[in-house]
Amino acid sequence: MQATFIHQFNSGFTLFLSLLVEAIPFLLLGVLFSSLLLWFVDEQKLLSYIPPHPLLGAFMGSLVGFLFPVCECGNVPVARRLLLQGVPSSVAIGFLFAAPTINPIVIWSTWVAFRDQPEIVILRVLFSLTIATTLGWLFSVQKDLRPIVQPAIARALPIVDPPKPPASDLVASSLLQSGTYFLGESEQPLRLESLPAWKTQRLLKKNQVKKESVTVKPSLPPWKTIFLTPTQERWSSMLENMVQEFRELGGVLVLGSFIAALIQVAVPREFILNLGQSPVTSILAMLLLAGVVSICSTVDSFFALSFSSAFTSGSLLAFLVFGPMIDIKTVGLMLSVFKARAVFYLVILAFQLTFLFTLVVNLNFS
Repeated sequence: MQATFIHQFNSGFTLFLSLLVEAIPFLLLGVLFSSLLLWFVDEQKLLSYIPPHPLLGAFMGSLVGFLFPVCECGNVPVARRLLLQGVPSSVAIGFLFAAPTINPIVIWSTWVAFRDQPEIVILRVLFSLTIATTLGWLFSVQKDLRPIVQPAIARALPIVDPPKPPASDLVASSLLQSGTYFLGESEQPLRLESLPAWKTQRLLKKNQVKKESVTVKPSLPPWKTIFLTPTQERWSSMLENMVQEFRELGGVLVLGSFIAALIQVAVPREFILNLGQSPVTSILAMLLLAGVVSICSTVDSFFALSFSSAFTSGSLLAFLVFGPMIDIKTVGLMLSVFKARAVFYLVILAFQLTFLFTLVVNLNFS
């Protein structure tokens, strides 16, 4: 019995390390893209390219994976950065669920594995894109994301439609806003930016006021602001952001990998394989296997290929579509952004849509 325990421990530890070794590079890639979005992407320009319609916005977000080819470990920091930059929730959630599959690396690896079954490649892309767009569109109903995200994320989100202050507080509240004001010209303070050009010049000359612009940057240690050039300071801030995000998400990744390895050792794989005897139970078995195995989307097609002789086409698609969206590692990472209730809804909706789509495939091809 002791030998069996030692064997299981060694197997579990090996699986744990393999999951980490496989996932950490993609998490680093996602954190890198997140920091690049923070410093080199103007969120206002990004918002200007997003269609105002929630459904079109979700569809566009689902296609962004072609620009950011990240795995299911790297999509979470990128989606979080999109939310913090004010991108609509439909776009961010569409990207969150589609990016692990709708990117050239995964599409190419799926084609290599299933070149004799091109319908698997096509349906994987089609189902993943449809489910991600649907989830993004459904969650666009929630205009203010603060009730469904973690408190740290909620505090950093841009304000959506802030309430207007009472009329009696207009003077005080307006003076708390950024800008240049003149008092004494009327009962209300005059905002310099809202005045015509000719009046602005006259007031500036009369009051001898110098208009200055204010730039807001993340705070850095004093020694860095003294010895670093602006370009070096910019890169230093980006690296600090990368380290902070990797520290936050890396801990969750380690915990999720440990749980995934524990389940794989404790639950016999034969028990899961024996369920794949009918169009319904085969899909349920592969959905369960996809959530437990937590394999990277760039190589999961080769893992699914090993079951192609014993499982139906619909169940293989269920593994390929649901696994990159929802697994133990991904749920842990998503909990660092969303509250448990929102993650639960996302998991259930993704599960139901994947089951329905792949069941149609089984019923038509059986």
